[in-house]
Amino acid sequence: MDRPNAALYTGFAVKTLAMHASHGTGPKFQKIGGRVFYRREDLDAWLSSFPVVSSTAQANSPKNG
Repeated sequence: MDRPNAALYTGFAVKTLAMHASHGTGPKFQKIGGRVFYRREDLDAWLSSFPVVSSTAQANSPKNG
């Protein structure tokens, strides 16, 4: 899927995905004809890499940031 659709799928902004791509911290992508495309399984794998927490206290813990 293209970056705007990947943004809708992940809940991240298009600019955020672009920033992650430029820093090498985002999901895997392909560049075809100057356009960026993501595979759903790569988006899912990237989202799964974030810690899963059960409270905002855990999310704000230094261990998760």
